[in-house]
Amino acid sequence: MIRSRRDDSGTAPDRLDPRARQLLRTLIGRYIHDGEPVGSQTLARHAGLDVSPATIRNILADLEDIGLLSAPHTSAGRVPTVQGYRVFVDSLLQVKPLRETELARLRSEIASGTSTQSLLGNASELLSAMTHFVGVVSAPKREQFAFRHIDFVPLDGQRVLAILVFADNDVQNRIIHTRRLFDAGELEKVSNYLNQHFAGRPLTEIRASLLHELRNARDEMGRLLESSVELAEQALAAGSTGAEDILLAGQNRLIGVQDLSDLDRLRELFEAFARKREILQLLERTIRAPGVRIFIGEETGLAPLEGVSLVTAPYASGGKVLGVLGVIGPTRMAYERVIPLVQAAADVLGGALNPEGQPS
Repeated sequence: MIRSRRDDSGTAPDRLDPRARQLLRTLIGRYIHDGEPVGSQTLARHAGLDVSPATIRNILADLEDIGLLSAPHTSAGRVPTVQGYRVFVDSLLQVKPLRETELARLRSEIASGTSTQSLLGNASELLSAMTHFVGVVSAPKREQFAFRHIDFVPLDGQRVLAILVFADNDVQNRIIHTRRLFDAGELEKVSNYLNQHFAGRPLTEIRASLLHELRNARDEMGRLLESSVELAEQALAAGSTGAEDILLAGQNRLIGVQDLSDLDRLRELFEAFARKREILQLLERTIRAPGVRIFIGEETGLAPLEGVSLVTAPYASGGKVLGVLGVIGPTRMAYERVIPLVQAAADVLGGALNPEGQPS
């Protein structure tokens, strides 16, 4: 399913008569393919309509009047506006099935059995390689994954190194600051307790269980639980992942794109890539929307992304949505190919990930 960036977007496509719809579809298809403004003579050859160039010019003028096309000053041809692209992708686009060779490549190169971070990196690199644009993947929140093992190592002063192994094979080292000194023996007791009672459970469950047990504990067990709560709260804290929240690949592929030749705009776009924050926020807005979602130009709400489109889809495992992946490229992209590729990549990545650590 393809979802609009907004449900009330632009001009209602059902207001267009069949000839206008066919001309708009053909014009945008030719413009995406050739990158040049499209004139009435070209449309007369390719649209498959038995009408004169004069009639075509009149229809194009009407489409321009309602904001779906614009005419560059240097050409008699027309190009689609953001609103025109929106009508195109929502109601006129004929999405092509993904070729079996492309699906096989996704399954081969986004392979299970490695760490989550490696899988995400493979997915973003592959999306970039297969579209020649930018591949982007938001990382799952670490609290969605069960942890398998934890060890604590005393450092200098009141610092402790927590070494966590998660069920998806990810290993993270976190330095935590404690309220008092812990010796190696105390840290070993805490790690043994956590590993024995909480291995295989998601991080979100562990803190609540520890606090519940602490309220009912006494004496020596209470002291152990107090230590466990203090260390676990920091070591297992959501958001302290030590990993990237978003992975981007192929940014340099946009440098030679004809539609992105404005150097100031390109610099702003690359600065947004470097910051990542705005792009991550945009992806998070789509995480609960099923299917493919498309942001075209200004629809992103981000000034640096006004000249590009973003095609996204959430990826899930075990019924849980873990993150979003997608492609960032020029508004003049082959949507009919990018859309099924993004959806298939989301399906394959979700199948390769498993927060519970069991075979998918």
